[in-house]
Amino acid sequence: MTDRIVHMFDTVAKQGHGSVWTVLFIGFVFGAVILYSRLDKFEKMAGFMIFEDTLVPRMAMTTVALSSLGFYILVQTGYASYSVKPVLLAGLITGAILFGIGLVILGKCPSAFFVSVSEGRIDALVGVLGGMVGGAVFTLFYPQIKNLMGPDLGKLQIFHYFEDHALLVVLIFSTILLITAYLLPTIEYKDPADFNEN
Repeated sequence: MTDRIVHMFDTVAKQGHGSVWTVLFIGFVFGAVILYSRLDKFEKMAGFMIFEDTLVPRMAMTTVALSSLGFYILVQTGYASYSVKPVLLAGLITGAILFGIGLVILGKCPSAFFVSVSEGRIDALVGVLGGMVGGAVFTLFYPQIKNLMGPDLGKLQIFHYFEDHALLVVLIFSTILLITAYLLPTIEYKDPADFNEN
């Protein structure tokens, strides 16, 4: 297990993502955006799950739309690269179910956990520790788990069906998401617990 962890850091270090300080700066900016938008709060995710808050889907749609277009441009100009992972159907379905269960119980996406921990939230710390334990278990038993993750459907991409129109696909996809995010009504969930404290 130790060898795999060392190999993981060694692989990342050789991929040319920039200095550690650049990565840290990007991480701090990302955390600041999450704090500013309050996406690290349990009530925001809870409100989204009961269809009483639209901040989460609007932020997600806007982020995916802009990052899709930006990432496509970076790849085409040679400033970025990516490797598509194969679609392992059983693993994908199982992972989605486990992710959904964790999201409902803790009311946060994995990226928001660390922001919440920095605010001193114990529930988020429990989530981080649980994620680390889950990651360790997955690493230790990967040879056995790997056999249960099929069938392998290959590295599927929408681009494969529109080989000569990749930019058009990205533009249409991003435009649909941005329009949908704009048209969604602004609804903000108010946690009843906040009013009961007074």
